[in-house]
Amino acid sequence: MDAIAEWTGLLRPDHELTPVFCTSLADAMRDRKLTFGDRVHCPVLRPFFLSAADEVRIREASERIAAIGERLAAAAMTDRRLLTALGVTDAEERLIRIDPGYARASTASRLDAFLLPDSLHFAEYNAESPAGPAYTQRLCELFDGLEIMTAFKRRMAVTHHKTIPPLLAALLESYREWGGRESPPTIAIVDWREVPTWTEFELLRDAFLHEGIRTTVCDPRELTFEGGVLRAGGQRVDLVYRRVLINDLIARADECAALLKAYESRAVCVANTLRCKLAHKKAFFAVLTHPAFAFLQDAADQAIVHAHVPWTRLVADVATERGARSEGLLAVARRDREHLVLKPNDEYGGTGVMLGWEASESAWDAALNQALADPPGTWVIQERIPVRREVFPHFDQIGRVVMRDMLVDLAPYLFRGKLGGYLTRLSTSGLANVTSGGGQVPAFVVR
Repeated sequence: MDAIAEWTGLLRPDHELTPVFCTSLADAMRDRKLTFGDRVHCPVLRPFFLSAADEVRIREASERIAAIGERLAAAAMTDRRLLTALGVTDAEERLIRIDPGYARASTASRLDAFLLPDSLHFAEYNAESPAGPAYTQRLCELFDGLEIMTAFKRRMAVTHHKTIPPLLAALLESYREWGGRESPPTIAIVDWREVPTWTEFELLRDAFLHEGIRTTVCDPRELTFEGGVLRAGGQRVDLVYRRVLINDLIARADECAALLKAYESRAVCVANTLRCKLAHKKAFFAVLTHPAFAFLQDAADQAIVHAHVPWTRLVADVATERGARSEGLLAVARRDREHLVLKPNDEYGGTGVMLGWEASESAWDAALNQALADPPGTWVIQERIPVRREVFPHFDQIGRVVMRDMLVDLAPYLFRGKLGGYLTRLSTSGLANVTSGGGQVPAFVVR
């Protein structure tokens, strides 16, 4: 049976497709804090469906990539070639060199991917405390409780992942690996108070509290470190779920001083550690696809990389390998513009990304020239990958529904390297991310 056709056929013109239903669904999202700034997360009336077989191949590929990321983070501590190949800056290296007290670099991570019937392609690896696990679970729960889902389940066997419990379990396991003895530890979820994802931190806090884990949400400026103890609002903190980005730890070091001093003193367990930056760099895929670093992969890893990771390189005026040929990277970049993407090596939310097939030749050349003028390691160039598009019933702010063709980015979460669910984003443009205006949709596995 076709899950999309079945679901679409159940949408009633006098119920789900009315402005009353759509605005009430949006209100339900707001009540559940499923918002990004002032926008609701999911302006569509259908989940994304994947099969059990899809999940098997996603699990194998994503867990292997995450494992290579951990291997790379460990190897880079003694192999400067990797730091150079990743484009690590001096300021980043200073933080990466701090011993976090345990080995696991990424307690929580996420791969951005495009799933097609006969292929799976990763666009990048977010190894630094990615957003969305609480939003993801609560959105799935909202859709799971709809009348239409009850009707759908009479025809299809469907399930969804709970992403909050494995995140909490991973945080506690990292705390134990670090040597923590408090049972349970007190957790602080730390990020800037003005970020649009603050509501997610509140959802996580409430879920952790429900499990008996003392949890607070705080701004790094509210932390203090005195007498070897990190405190938030006067309360001792044992474990920091770090959502404040490493870029901000560098750019706003004075405001993050208490957190950094506690981390450096190993007075608190911090997850993710600052070494997650190594695999988080967009150039991680350049390392994966470069023959010079094949020692990081066994034969099974290499097969996964070959099948699922696009050719990627740091932008530089050098010769490079592509396929069986060696040629000038800039010549490749200019000749194959319509098959390439230009990305900052270290940005978020699609910032600065240029899609060669949407750019004019002059704009592309200008961007390449600017990339060459910037410090080495600032930009990567990457092979274009096939994307998935599906038609969704989309509603606007007053509840009018139209069928829209949308790009679907399926992003598997990894909690200590194990698949734990999906952030699934939609967009009408070539970029799918919440920051640039893309919406989120719950993902359900159809069996």
